[in-house]
Amino acid sequence: MNPGDRVRVTRADRTYEGVLLPSSTDDHLVVKLEGGYNVGIDRAEADVERLESDVYEIDGTDATGDDGASEIEFDEDLPTISLISTGGTIASTVDYRTGAVTAQFDAEDVLRAVPDLAGRANYRGRVVTNILSENMDPQIWQELADAVAEEIEAGADGVVVMHGTDTMQYSAAALSFLLETPVPIVFTGSQRSADRPSSDNVMNAVSAVEAAKSDCAEVLVCMHGTESDDVCALHRGTRVRKNHTSRRNAFETVGAEPLGEVDYETEAIDFRRAYQQRDAVDLERATALESDVELLKFTPGMDPAFLDVVEGSAGLIIEGTGLGHVHTDLIPRIEELIDDGTTVIMTSQCLEGRVCDRVYDTGRDLLEAGVIEAGDTLPGTAKVKLMWALEHSDNVEEAMGTSLAGEIQQRSVPWE
Repeated sequence: MNPGDRVRVTRADRTYEGVLLPSSTDDHLVVKLEGGYNVGIDRAEADVERLESDVYEIDGTDATGDDGASEIEFDEDLPTISLISTGGTIASTVDYRTGAVTAQFDAEDVLRAVPDLAGRANYRGRVVTNILSENMDPQIWQELADAVAEEIEAGADGVVVMHGTDTMQYSAAALSFLLETPVPIVFTGSQRSADRPSSDNVMNAVSAVEAAKSDCAEVLVCMHGTESDDVCALHRGTRVRKNHTSRRNAFETVGAEPLGEVDYETEAIDFRRAYQQRDAVDLERATALESDVELLKFTPGMDPAFLDVVEGSAGLIIEGTGLGHVHTDLIPRIEELIDDGTTVIMTSQCLEGRVCDRVYDTGRDLLEAGVIEAGDTLPGTAKVKLMWALEHSDNVEEAMGTSLAGEIQQRSVPWE
């Protein structure tokens, strides 16, 4: 028996039916039950019967969990969706020896682990890297952008990027600037691995594929919209932030409602705001990045000497207080950095609203020193954007003040 097979497991006086999931040990079975929860069972105590063999399709080639033999032909009536794996919890399992979550699956394993994806599309699988997302870096962003572009050039109708949640917002922002896309590019992940109870990997993956089939040709993040298994929210890649460490609906659009949502039961997609239509632009790549850009959060009492760490850097994003302020003692050192060639951008550490350094004396002094305002661009998004702008724009100040991928909103309004 193989992951993806539908099985009946009998142990003592209890019977479980569900889908066999990958397990990191031969001593245990992991079965996803109909209700979405997973159960771990000691293999030695269980009687296992296979009810249905897994059949899935990768890159137009049909395979089964048994021997990879072709059983189902490529369906010309279905769109082609590329599944690109970078690792993360959605592609992880629990190592029962250590109790830790380990990223070890490729795209094919995800299809085995999420049989509900079958019949929704023809799939192409590709692995860019296999890491937990805290190990993501600008070099991998560039490799990921190139891989996505190649999949689109090869005929993919949409792309789903499986990614760890901790730095997903940075990667989604990066691809928003690195690519102009004629098809949807949808990031998804999970807060809880497939081996754990109440995993969100199935619903997120299924909803992401549905979003990748839609007419919204933007970079999106698709994650649980509530704590229940009812809808997944679709967030614009440049306006999203992970706001909770472990809750399933950890992601939020800052300063507005999500771009849309996917109803998990009906599979209907409801877009609430304007978006770029499919095929509105041709695919364009601008994948060079200036990686020597730092992000600094100002706090009261910060020593101006702390800025020495960024001396010689190409760019610096500052998370200032309120409208975009720092202690006046830091301003002379910031001016020195700018005079030496470092581009300094001001954002706000407030979750909503925009910087405006023309209101108070401190702000005016910062502007006079050469600091550039970034509107209501999120600090993480601003870092990625500056990396892109330093390589591709002749006027960085103009680029940082212009909304290129929906990162700057026309106005800041309260949202509840």
